[in-house]
Order: sequence, then C-alpha cells, then structure tokens
Amino acid sequence: MAFTPDIAAIRFGEGLAPDIAPASSLDALLAQLKGPDLAAKAFPIEPFSNLHAEFANVSALQRASRRGRNGPDAEDLTKAYKAARRALNLRLQGAFAPTLSRSITSTQPFRERLTRFWADHFTVVGKNNLTRNAVPAYIEETIRPHIAGNFADMLKAVVTSPMMLDYLDQNISVGPNSRGAKGRRGLNENLARELLELHTLGVDGAYTQTDVRQLAELLTGLTTELGTGFTFRDKIVEPGGETVLGRTYGGGPPALRDVTAFLDDVARHPDTARHIAQKLAVHFTADSPDAGMVADMADVYLSTGGALVPVYEAMLRHPFAWDSFGQKVKQPLDFIASALRVLEVPPASLQRLNRTKRAAYIVTPMTAMGQKWFRPAGPDGWPEEAEAWVTPQGLAARIQWSMSAPSAFFRSLPDPRLFVGAALGDVADAQVKFAASAAETRREGVGLVLASPRFQRR
Repeated sequence: MAFTPDIAAIRFGEGLAPDIAPASSLDALLAQLKGPDLAAKAFPIEPFSNLHAEFANVSALQRASRRGRNGPDAEDLTKAYKAARRALNLRLQGAFAPTLSRSITSTQPFRERLTRFWADHFTVVGKNNLTRNAVPAYIEETIRPHIAGNFADMLKAVVTSPMMLDYLDQNISVGPNSRGAKGRRGLNENLARELLELHTLGVDGAYTQTDVRQLAELLTGLTTELGTGFTFRDKIVEPGGETVLGRTYGGGPPALRDVTAFLDDVARHPDTARHIAQKLAVHFTADSPDAGMVADMADVYLSTGGALVPVYEAMLRHPFAWDSFGQKVKQPLDFIASALRVLEVPPASLQRLNRTKRAAYIVTPMTAMGQKWFRPAGPDGWPEEAEAWVTPQGLAARIQWSMSAPSAFFRSLPDPRLFVGAALGDVADAQVKFAASAAETRREGVGLVLASPRFQRR
C-alpha cells in the first residue's frame, strides 16, 4: 500500500474533515511542520510561565488561611484562598476548548499528533486539582515549540520544567553532602531514573543503578521557586564530579552547564536513538513495527545529531508506514477528536460548554473508554498496545458515545451515505458503507460509521 491523502490524514493526522484538504504528498505532510504554528495562534493556550505568580498567590493565601484558622479573620482568609484557587482553576480549564479546537480545525494536523506523542513521552501528572489542570500549559511551553527541532532542546526544556520537577520530586532532592542538606529529605532518584529509562536510553539501555545514583546527584540544584518557576540552587548541589555513562560531569563550582552537558550527551547516545525511533514507530505504525524501518530512523537520528524532522521523514518514506495501515487503535482522545473533526463541530460550541457538559460529552466518556483527560496512571504515559484499548468496557463506551454525542452537538446530522465518505474516504469498506446506507435514522447511521472498526483504527 502506498501513500494516499486519505490514509495520511487518518494515520498521521487528526482524520478527514469535509472542508480541509488532506496533505497531497509526503512533502506536503512534512511541510505541516514548517512555518508558523497556525492552530496555536488561532486557539491560544497560556504557557505555564504565565501562571507562576498566580500559583504563588494561591499558595500564600493557603498558608495564611492555615495559620489564621483559629483567629478572628479565619473566615475571610478561607474565602480569599478559595476564591483565588477557583479563579486559577477556571483559568487553567480554559485550555479545554482550544485543545480540541486545534484538532478539529487544524490544517497542520501532523503537528497536533506529534505534540500529543511527545507530551506522552514526557508525561507529567499534576499532584492536585490545580496542577492536574496545568498540564496543557506545560505542553504548550515545554513540548510544542520543540516537536520539529532537536531532541536535546526538548529534553532540556522538560528537565528544567517546574511541572516535571514537581511531578518526579526533583524539587525536594538535595545533595546529601551539600551546604543545604541540613534538615532536608536528601537525595531523590525519581527524575534521574525516568530520564534514563523512559525519556532517553530506554528500559533496555546501557545504564546501571550506579548511573542512576550519580545522575541523581548531578541533577541536585534543579528546583522551583513559587512565583518565578525553575531555578538552579547551588547550595543544594552535591559536591564533586559525577560519573554517568562513563563520563564525569562537574567537580568545579556548581553550574547548570554540567547538567545540560550531560543532557546533550545522552540525547546523542545510540540507545536514545533506538529508543526514540522505536517509540515513534510503535505510536504511528504498529505495535510491532518493522525492524528495518526502526533501524533506518535510528540511523538518521544519529547522523543528524537528534534532528527530529528527518527522523519523521525516514518513517514516512518507509513502505511499512503505509503497508501497516489499520494496525493501530485510536486512543480515546484521538478517536473523539477525529469524530468532532469530521462532524465539523464549531469551536464556539466547545467554548460554550460548561463544566457539566464538558464532563458529559467528553471527559466522562473518555474515562469510560480508558483514558482520563491528561491524567495517565504513571510517568510511562498511555499504553500503545491495542489490547489496552480494545476491551469490553472500552468498546461499549465508544459505541455509546458514537450513538449519542453527535446529537448533543447538532440537531440535524448529515446523511450517513455521504458521511461515510467524508469520514473514511478511500478506506471505507463495503461493510461500513452498507451499515451507513441501511441505517433507519441519521443518528444511527452516523453512529455506526464512528463506531466502525474502520474509523476506530488507523
């Protein structure tokens, strides 16, 4: 099977849309990563750095409320804290509509898919309601600007992100022999371990527990400050040099450049190249991708020093990228986004949804399908295997949403006989065409198309 615009849109984009032409060639698909980020401009999401002052204010009001809970101003202090927290939460929830609107309307859908891939690769999960709702802000600032750049730059942005430092407890890690060690909790290895195991070398990479420990010591100093975000605090840096993967870093006065030097080196490691190539291939093509394609991608990664676009191109130009069509099951967010896209749900309709309707139409159904809104279970992100998504409960939830959600957005639905072509183009098979034409109602016909295996897979 060779490139077709319809397969490209379904497999590497957000799906087909009646009034948005799919990429006409591989070059056109790759060109979606060049030039301005049109969807981000059309539907802005606040970057995390815009929110430092608000988080600091909420934290200060919370402390004041706790200190004064037995005093004469206890009620006023509690009200002030709750009001500030509620205002920040509403501000963070403002990312909901833009996130979906980008998927629905984007003329650069490969960019959207890659953003979600890398956000999953560098998963963060907030530890409370506020930081859980701040994940889109983290993605906007830390992930999205780098998806068409160099892996090392994205890695450095992630490792110095306040969200990642908080999620993996780096903000409480202190060098045991540092000047600031007294009264602190000591060294925390979480970020060091996940950086090697998940973000770079992979679980089968050539590192040891000693490397994890030495890297954890090297990372001391990376922390966060309320109101300002990331900071490098030299007084909590473990003194002396640290040897990681056979090379020694530091040893002189504490400096952030020692950390970034390691990140540059590990980004160029052959195991990192293989790990990144494998993950991309698994996500976009098949749970068990062609070994030759993965090797080609890893070779390109190494030869370009971690430039990402050439790696994507190596994947797209390999025959397996197209021959394996249909082997991947859409994750719930991808499924819902592609359905809203082909239905042409207006962004204004999403913007008008209140919290109750957001939950009823999107968030709760996604959870029933097995995927909470930006809340994976752990730092390894969402599973890729089809078996994780093709479950009795998950399939039932997909069918129920397919049959009910379109009517929640539109009083009048499209003719299913036309809709099947709009949704699936040249990959529509005889079975789904028959189901669409034989449906007794438009609601049933549209639902059958969305619930069909052809639409659920890519």
